[in-house]
Amino acid sequence: MVVTNLSILQPMTVQQEERIMFKKLFHVLILFVLSLRYRVTIIGLNTIREKGNKSILFMPNHPALIDPVIMMARLFRDFAPRPLADEVQVDRTLLRPLMKAINAVVIPDLKIKGNQGRKAVIDGVQEIINGLKRGDNILLYPAGKLYRSRHESLGANSSVDLVLKRVPDARVVLIRTTGLWGSSFSRACGEVSLTKNIRLYCLAIVSAGLFFMPKRQVTIEFVERDTFPRAADKQQINRYLEDFYNEVEQYNTTYPYFWWKGRAARQVPEPARVCIGDDTSHIPAATKELVLEKLRELSGVKVINLKDTLANDLGMDSLIMVEYSAWLELEFGVNLSTLDGLQNVAHCILAAAGEFSSPEGTEEICVDDRWFAGKSNASLAMPQGDNVAALFLSQAKKNPAKVIVTDQISGPKTYRELVTGIFALRSVISSFAETNVGIMLPATVSATLSYFTVLFSEKVPVMVNWTVGQANMSYCLKNANVQHVITAKALYEKIKGQGVDLDKIGVKFLFLEEMAAGITLPAKLKALFRARFLLRSLEQVDIKETAAILFTSGSESHPKAVVLSHTNFLANITDFTAVLTLTKNDSLLGMLPPFHSLGLAGTVLMPLVMGLPTVYSPNPTEGALLARIAFSHKVSLLIGTPTFLAGIAGAVGDEKLNKVRIAFTGAEKCQPYVYEAMEKSFPEVSVCEGYGITECSPVVSVNDPASPLPGTIGRVLASMEYALVHVETGIPVKEGETGKLLLRGPNVFSGYLNHDGKSPFVEYQGKQWYDSGDLIVEHDGILTFAGRLKRFIKLGGEMISLPAIEEILTCKFPGEEEPLLAVSATPGDDHPEILLFLTFDLEREEANKLIREFGFSALHSIRRTIRVETIPVLGTGKIDYRALEVLGLEQDQKYTERGKI
Repeated sequence: MVVTNLSILQPMTVQQEERIMFKKLFHVLILFVLSLRYRVTIIGLNTIREKGNKSILFMPNHPALIDPVIMMARLFRDFAPRPLADEVQVDRTLLRPLMKAINAVVIPDLKIKGNQGRKAVIDGVQEIINGLKRGDNILLYPAGKLYRSRHESLGANSSVDLVLKRVPDARVVLIRTTGLWGSSFSRACGEVSLTKNIRLYCLAIVSAGLFFMPKRQVTIEFVERDTFPRAADKQQINRYLEDFYNEVEQYNTTYPYFWWKGRAARQVPEPARVCIGDDTSHIPAATKELVLEKLRELSGVKVINLKDTLANDLGMDSLIMVEYSAWLELEFGVNLSTLDGLQNVAHCILAAAGEFSSPEGTEEICVDDRWFAGKSNASLAMPQGDNVAALFLSQAKKNPAKVIVTDQISGPKTYRELVTGIFALRSVISSFAETNVGIMLPATVSATLSYFTVLFSEKVPVMVNWTVGQANMSYCLKNANVQHVITAKALYEKIKGQGVDLDKIGVKFLFLEEMAAGITLPAKLKALFRARFLLRSLEQVDIKETAAILFTSGSESHPKAVVLSHTNFLANITDFTAVLTLTKNDSLLGMLPPFHSLGLAGTVLMPLVMGLPTVYSPNPTEGALLARIAFSHKVSLLIGTPTFLAGIAGAVGDEKLNKVRIAFTGAEKCQPYVYEAMEKSFPEVSVCEGYGITECSPVVSVNDPASPLPGTIGRVLASMEYALVHVETGIPVKEGETGKLLLRGPNVFSGYLNHDGKSPFVEYQGKQWYDSGDLIVEHDGILTFAGRLKRFIKLGGEMISLPAIEEILTCKFPGEEEPLLAVSATPGDDHPEILLFLTFDLEREEANKLIREFGFSALHSIRRTIRVETIPVLGTGKIDYRALEVLGLEQDQKYTERGKI
C-alpha cells in the first residue's frame, strides 16, 4: 500500500496562481513584441534541454543592450535562469518589479560606484555560487560590459574563474549571439539606451501595420563543450571564451525600420575608435614612481612599462581596479567618476595627475529643441541694477519662456520654471532661524535654483567646498553660523564614501530631491500660479547685502570666510563682460563647482543676469562627456581651469568643436601643451588666460579675446586700481621689474567673516589696498604672474596652504631649539608637488596619515620626503624657504633622472 502525506501537498493560493499566470502572459507578450523586429534562429538549445535543466551556468557574449531581453525570453520557460543584472540598467520604476519576479541578482557597476560597490559585487557573486549549488540556473555575462568593437573582449575579468572554482561541477553552456552588432542597442551606433529611440520604434511599428516591419536576423547558438578549461586560471578561461565568441565574424550591420526603405541588411563602416593620449613626459617623476609602486603591489608584476595594458599584461580585473581607484582618491585626491578608459599604465599616471579623460560614456546627451530657439546676432548687454536678484527678476519678466539653464538630470529650465521652483521651495528655507544657509552642490541646475531660492528666502548663500576635508568643512560651517546645508543625496553618499563623516559636521543636511518630493500638489499649483501672475511679489523680498560667502585657504590652519556683496559681483561681471562681445547666439558650458568663486560668478550669476544660456555638467574632470555636451549643445564659451580644458581638448575626436570661440581659463598657469591641445581641437577658439582672487569677486585681469598673449594674464579690469610695489621697501617698481600686487576697486571685498588675524589690507599712498601676496611683472599694461609670497600652491584648482600642513606636523614633532621639519613644494605651477624636509626618519605614509587625521583632503598629501642634516634658517631664526626651494630643485633633478620611465 502506498501512503501519501497529504499535508505536504498544499494547494496554491489564489495569489500564487495569479502570479504564475501573470508571468506566463508577460512572457508571451515579450516574445510577441520582440518578434515584431527580430527573426531569431536558435541552434543547440534542444540538446541542452535534453540533458536537464538544473545548475547551469549560461554564459553569452554581449553585443547589444537588447540581447539579455531576447535571451531571457528564450530561456525563461524551460530554465528560468537568474540573470546577473547591472543596477544602472535595471534600477528603474518599470523594471524593478520585473527583476524581483525573475529573482535577478542585481549588482552595482564598479566603474561608477567604485569602492562603495565592491562589497555588493562580492556578495552578488557569492549569491550566484550559492544559487548554482542549490540547483538554480544562472545567466552570467563574462565580459560584464557591452561590445566596444565587433569583437568580444573579457580583459582580466575574474567572475567566471571564481564561480567555477567554487562550483566545479556546474554545467557550463556557452552562448554566441550574432546579428545584433550595428543595431540601435549596440555601441556601434554610439551611446545606448533601452528608451532612447522609443518614438522611432513606435512609429515604425505603426507604419508597418504592426506585423510588416523589416526584421533583423539574429542567430543564437548554445554549446556545451567538454573541452572547456574549467580548471585553468582566469587568463586561460577568458582567452578560451573570447576565441569562442569571436569565431564568427560580426559586422556593423543595419536594417531599415520602415518597409518602404526595403528589407535588406546593409554593412556600414565600423565606428571610429577614440585614441586616448598617453604622453606622461610632463608628469613629475615622484607621481610616476608612486603609481608604478602601487601597480606592482596590486598586480604582482615587478617589471612594468608605460604601454603595458592593465587587463592583459598586469591581469587587473574590475575589483582590483576599484582598489586602485580608492588608493588614487586617498593619495592624490582624484575621484574618477568612471574607470572606463583606463587601459594602460600611462593612463593610470595621467589619472593620478588629474589629466586623464575617459572616452567612454553611457550618458545619453539630450538636447531640447527649445535650447536653440531665439538665436540671433543681437548683442547681450550687462543690465544695471542694485543686486543679483533684481537683475534675475528683470530677465524673468522680459524672457519668461526662454530656456536659460539645462543639464542631463534636470533638463532644460526656463526663467519661469526657475521662478516656479523658487516659489515652491522658499517657504521651507524662509522658516530657518539663521541667516546663512549652506549650499553643497556641483555645477547643476539644482545648484543654480538653490542659490536663487536662498536669496529670495531673505537668506545668505554659503557655498560649501566638500573637497577641503572634514575638519575644514566643519570649521567653515561653524564660522559662518550655518545650521542647514542644501545638497543632493547622491553627493552626500559619495562624500561619505570618501571617508568624510558628514554626521559629525554639526549641521542638518537637506536633500533637494526630498524637499521637492515633499511639496504637495496644491503647493505646486500655487507656485505655478504665482510664477505666472504674481512674479512682482518677489520684488518685495528683503535681499541681503551679502550675495555669497565663499571660503579661501588660510595661511594658518583654517580657511577664511570671504564675504562678497552684490556690488562686488556686479562690478566684476560688468568689467569682465566689457572685455568680450556676447550675442544671443552664444551659450556657455558650466563645469566649475559654485563653491569656486569663478564657478559662481562666471557660470551662475553672469549667465542668469545677462540671459546667457548655460548647460551644466557636474564633474569637470569628465573631458569626454564635456566635449560631447559642448558639441551637442553647440556651446560657444568655456570657463575652466587649464587642466579641465586640456581634458576636454584631449577627448575631442575627429569632430572638431568649431562653435567654441572663447575659452577663459585661470586658477593655475596655462601651460604651452594646453594651448596646443586647444588649438588642435577648437580651430576657432581664442584662449584667454586670466588671474583672479576670491577676495576680488574674482577676476582681476584677463586677456582680450581679440589679441590674447599666451603666458600672460592680460590687463587689469577697467574699474580696478592696481600698484606693483617692492616686497621689502613698499615703493613702486619700474616696468619690467617684479613687484607685489596691490588692488582696489568696487569688486574687492570688505573683509573676512569672524576673522581676528592679520588684516588683508595695507595702506599705500594714503589709501587702503588689498594685499594679494602675489608677484607680478608688467609690460605695456600686460601682466605676467611671477609667483607667490604667501606659501600656497595650486592643486586641482584649489589653493593649498603649505604652512597649514607644516603646522600639523610641527605640532606632532616640535623642535626645542631648532625646527625638525619644514614643508615646501617643487617650483613652478605645472604639477607642483609637496615636499617634506626632515632631520629625522619619518615615512611619507605616516606623515600623510597625520594630515588626514586632522581632516585635510588628499590634495594636501606629501609626495616626497627629503632627509637633511638641518633645516636652514635665516638670521631672524625663521626657516629659509628659499634655500629649501634650491635644495628641492636639486633633489628633483636627481629624482627625475633616476625615475625616468
